[in-house]
Amino acid sequence: MASKGADLSFSRKSYGLTSDEKPRATGIVHEKLLEDYLHRVFSPDHAAAAASRKPLNFQNLPEHLDQLLQVDSEDEESQGQAEGRLGPSTVVLDHTGGFEGLLLVDDDLLGVIGHSNFGTIRSTTCVYKGAACAAGPAAGSEVGRVCLLGLTRLFPGKWVYEVLISSQGLMQIGWCTINCRFNQEEGVGDTHNSYAYDGNRVRKWNVTTTNYGKAWAAGDIVSCLIDLDAGALSFCLNGVSLGTAFENLSRGPGMAYFPAISLSFKESDPPRADLVRAQRLLGCFRAVLSLELDPVEGRLLEKESSEWQLQGQPTVLLTLAHIFHRFAPLLRKVYLVESVLTGFLLGVVEAGSPEQAQAAVGQVLDLLWLFMEDYEVHDCLKQLMMALLRLYRFSPIVPDLSLQIHHLRLTVAILRHDKSRKFLLSSVLFDALRSAVFFHIKSPLRVEEAGLQQLIPTTWWPQRPSKEGKDSKEVTEETAEERLRRRAYERGCQRLKKRIEVVEELQVQILKLLLNNKDEDGGEASRYIFLTKFRKFLQENANGRGNAPLLCPPEYMVCFLHRLVAALRCYWDEYKASNPHASASEEAYVPPQVFYNGKVDYFDQQRLGGLLSHLRKTLKDDLASKANILIDPLELQAATMDDLDEDQEPSLAAAQRPVQALAIGGALPLPRPGWLSSPTLGRANRFLSTAAVTLMTPRRPLSSAEKVKVRTLSAEQRTREDIEGSHWNEGLLLGRPPEEPEQPLTENSLLEVLDGAVMMYNLSVHQQLGKMVGVSDDVHEYAMALRNTEDKLRRCPKRRKDILEELTKSQKVFSEKLDHLSRRLAWVHATVYSQEKMLDIYWLLRVCLRTIEHGDRTGPLLAFMPEFYLSVAINSYSALKNYFGPVHSMEELPGYEETLTRLAAILAKHFADTRIVGTDIRDSLMQALASYVCYPHSLRAVERIPEEQRVAMVRSLLAPYEQRPWAQTNWILVRLWKGCGFGYRYTRLPHLLKIKPEDANLPSLQKPCPSILLQQHMADLLRQDPDVAPSFLNSVLNQLNWAFSEFIGMIQEIQQAVERLERNFVDTRQLKVCATCFDLSVSLLRVLEMTVTLVPEVFLDAAQPTSEMLLQRLAQLLNQVLNRVTAERNLFDRVVTLWLPGLESVDHYPILVAVTGILVRLLVHGPAAGREKATSVLLADPCFQLRSIRYLLGHPEPPAPGTALPAPDRKRFSLQSYTDYISSEELAQVEQMLAHLTSASAQAAAASLPTSEEDLCPICYAHPISAVFQPCGHKSCKACINQHLMNNKDCFFCKATITSVEDWKAGNPGWALFMSSPCHPHPHPLRVPHGGSPALIVPELNFQSGPR
Repeated sequence: MASKGADLSFSRKSYGLTSDEKPRATGIVHEKLLEDYLHRVFSPDHAAAAASRKPLNFQNLPEHLDQLLQVDSEDEESQGQAEGRLGPSTVVLDHTGGFEGLLLVDDDLLGVIGHSNFGTIRSTTCVYKGAACAAGPAAGSEVGRVCLLGLTRLFPGKWVYEVLISSQGLMQIGWCTINCRFNQEEGVGDTHNSYAYDGNRVRKWNVTTTNYGKAWAAGDIVSCLIDLDAGALSFCLNGVSLGTAFENLSRGPGMAYFPAISLSFKESDPPRADLVRAQRLLGCFRAVLSLELDPVEGRLLEKESSEWQLQGQPTVLLTLAHIFHRFAPLLRKVYLVESVLTGFLLGVVEAGSPEQAQAAVGQVLDLLWLFMEDYEVHDCLKQLMMALLRLYRFSPIVPDLSLQIHHLRLTVAILRHDKSRKFLLSSVLFDALRSAVFFHIKSPLRVEEAGLQQLIPTTWWPQRPSKEGKDSKEVTEETAEERLRRRAYERGCQRLKKRIEVVEELQVQILKLLLNNKDEDGGEASRYIFLTKFRKFLQENANGRGNAPLLCPPEYMVCFLHRLVAALRCYWDEYKASNPHASASEEAYVPPQVFYNGKVDYFDQQRLGGLLSHLRKTLKDDLASKANILIDPLELQAATMDDLDEDQEPSLAAAQRPVQALAIGGALPLPRPGWLSSPTLGRANRFLSTAAVTLMTPRRPLSSAEKVKVRTLSAEQRTREDIEGSHWNEGLLLGRPPEEPEQPLTENSLLEVLDGAVMMYNLSVHQQLGKMVGVSDDVHEYAMALRNTEDKLRRCPKRRKDILEELTKSQKVFSEKLDHLSRRLAWVHATVYSQEKMLDIYWLLRVCLRTIEHGDRTGPLLAFMPEFYLSVAINSYSALKNYFGPVHSMEELPGYEETLTRLAAILAKHFADTRIVGTDIRDSLMQALASYVCYPHSLRAVERIPEEQRVAMVRSLLAPYEQRPWAQTNWILVRLWKGCGFGYRYTRLPHLLKIKPEDANLPSLQKPCPSILLQQHMADLLRQDPDVAPSFLNSVLNQLNWAFSEFIGMIQEIQQAVERLERNFVDTRQLKVCATCFDLSVSLLRVLEMTVTLVPEVFLDAAQPTSEMLLQRLAQLLNQVLNRVTAERNLFDRVVTLWLPGLESVDHYPILVAVTGILVRLLVHGPAAGREKATSVLLADPCFQLRSIRYLLGHPEPPAPGTALPAPDRKRFSLQSYTDYISSEELAQVEQMLAHLTSASAQAAAASLPTSEEDLCPICYAHPISAVFQPCGHKSCKACINQHLMNNKDCFFCKATITSVEDWKAGNPGWALFMSSPCHPHPHPLRVPHGGSPALIVPELNFQSGPR
């Protein structure tokens, strides 16, 4: 600052200051008072007699200041060379020869960052065994992730230095001699005469390693003590001794020990300079703040610093100018700002009330801006905020959170200063540092460090239901002791919550200051600066999802979201209070025009309708008619050509573009489709920033003269008018559709903040909420282990003292672990899963629901909505249902039933919505609906939606399965039926009851809750629409044939692999696919059972043209399934007995009871004519075997001639063994069916006549030829050709197009037996297994409809 010197003069006019002083007090005070004032400010010993001090005025003040700030180098050197210590008094890093590895050392030799696998560096000062001497001054400060706090002599021969741990990375901290040689694999402690403590791995190192100490965490302070008299070395963690680590250290001539640290990649170490000068200048500044000149009385008045005010007195101004002339350059250095200025301001905050602290900090900031150049203030504020962020992040957690509270209070005080806040927002908070750190409350790694034992002296843990599913009504009686423990624990949790709420309130205050839009004096309001930075923050986290260093950690994002929601709702409701026509925050949503008018940048976020450029081209007419937005064809063509040109960019440039990730969270992660990596997607939104948008006058035709060109601006270019609008411009609400109200909801800027909050949840908040549930799961696991151990203790005989002793030890271990986890769980519940946090997520869910509903009203313009709105609606509901219990229940939320119904309506309508084209989001909607119908409350919500929507949903479910995710569709239909089918009332399969499920809360493990209402809609549709039933059942039968065939083929491969003599392994993926095919087969059979039960006439009514064909196909498939599963010692039986991991669900029971249910419905229930028809078709199938029906009831198969009888003790399958799952009435029906088939089979055998092979259908070899194709003349049975024509119109053999099918009578000559299928276009011979039975694969099915 060249303008600041000794002969400067300052006036009130120069600084725009005002004063209430009398005229005679406006100049420099008289000489005696001035001298007293300057001596009080600048003389350390201001109490000295006036006669002994030198005269002091503004003329000789610079010389006096130079003497005051002079550091005696001779004293420093003598101290540095004192016996017992060698090296300079100011400790720096030895960058000349005291390091190993690739290290980046700062210019001041105080900071270092490791850039190699394992780098080591030592200091320039060492200690040795010698006589008593004066201690060297402490050295060091922080500049990285590790901070060297100082090297100090405690007693003669005893030295200590301290390190602030700023990260939990791999580090070894200790001492070494100058002869130690390190490399990138060996550091401190890995060589002779070097000793180290490693809190990351909790070990000590000296060539060998053993367990030692405790684990350290970010914010901990490690003290390294060396006793050169005793030859011992020890460490302390946060002031608590960890015990002696090493003894018998080498001492004597040439043995000097250096502080040394080894760091892994990206870990860092430490600094200090000009500290004495800065502290002395700070002392002078403090003196100014504690004195007040009374020129009238001619005296000095003592007063509190917090009460001092700048009144424009020239004497005070000149004094401050001299101070800041020397202080300003020092305040640009990070370690001085942290050590001096930050400490001073924290002291101000701690000393007074929040109001006093705010006034004092504001005065200091005013002085900084007044007496320092702008660039100096900028550097100082930047370093100040970085220091505060580090202090807040790494300070240890104490019981009352006082450290965090003081740091946040100071941050709030600084941000209340308008000029400082705007600068920090513009250049620091979202640019130079992670401002989200200020909104995070870190979780203590150790319960002791946070004082949770004092806050929560009594521990307790919630009990989960022992039965599967969350809807279990089983409630265990709570004992009086448990009730007392629970209440004491809850009181402790409330105490903890209140302390955390203080921190959260301060964090909300910070965001309120950043969202202030009333501070436009002197530039743009803070809120609009924040919006620009916030959008950039979202873009970086959305675009850099594969680059971890660029991302905001998920745990920070969770806290940031909750504080942002609180601040947003506060401003929203304030606007409502002053504008009665606006909407309250409870009714908040994002208007649909925000998604298509280009005012908000969504970067690479995928839209529901696909690429944005495609939507703007295909929906331009809808934009013109509904939103009054006209796209300029020239600009549209230019944007299209730009995309075409850039699609041909070099591969290197394409490779450097960051890969974007689809932001869809949920319990079932979906694969990323390849088309999302298209280069066009990354540039889709460029269209919005270049397209010309024409604003029409509302609701009337336009002439060319009335068109107004509006260019969409980027986030950095926008002004308040671009966001909030003006009398002619609607800002963010440009292009309002007729369905939207004219009255604005709130300020437009708040709508953009709300949109960003929804995006934040989608980016990483949902995944983090699911991750934090792990603490609750750990508590449950240990609680179960403790309960089992206590049960064993009660049952153990008293004479087995050895067992009792081991069980007692286990009980103690589990109890201690539960005590720790229950206190940690209290912290997690207070910071992540509290009732207030649950209401925030619930509010976001309702915001998304209203946004989707309003977007749906715009018709085709819904396609512009980003996919993450649907994702957040799905995932936030899942989080509320699964993550916040059992402490907080979703049923207690206001408007719970209404919200469930609205979400059900959205899922039911949009899972098959043609406006939604993204594969992943469509699958997510389908999975969400499948999960929704598994729980009673949500299923009832589906039943409450309007009947028209219910019928449309069921119609979509019954659409043919081809070319869509049919497995999820089938799962939905199965859940609607589960609880009504034959033996289908189980939650878990009988043979899996003794196996603990991985997650009892999975939708598949919920109790049956069938929907009679939706079943009735399904029955009505199948009856009333003649085209629905054949197409639906044909696709179901196709998929069943495919799934069961794949299952049989895979278990054949598994069996062959097991029987090989050489050692081999079955691929776990193959086992999983095999089990999935089996489960799909069972679920498809259950859908057929539901169909046969609800509308049996589809199969049995002769008046329906497709009934006979469907019944024949069904009978053929059922017989094949029975034959494969029930054969004695067959392939299925052998694989089941192997009990391979991954095939646990494969068993006789699920598939046989499903087949039995279909057969019972066909052969026992219904009119006699239908039963007779079903019986004749079943018996006519050549694969029918009566022994398969006998197998169901455990009847042994009669032995073939010449074979031995089966072993009498062999356990046989029988439905009669499952009396807990199959009722006596159902068993009676099976026996009735067996008797009926036995009788009918005997009658059919007696009445059957032999058939010539030439007269049999050449396709199935099961029925006589009964149809001839025209015009080619080839023949088959009617069943085969009818089935084939449902999927293909080409002839089996010659591929000619079939125009008609005519009846045919026997007697004509035969033809060659060849066939073809869609999977095998070339004709191939029909495969007939041994024995003459046709192959399992039914010909001419649509094999392309397998699972996707």
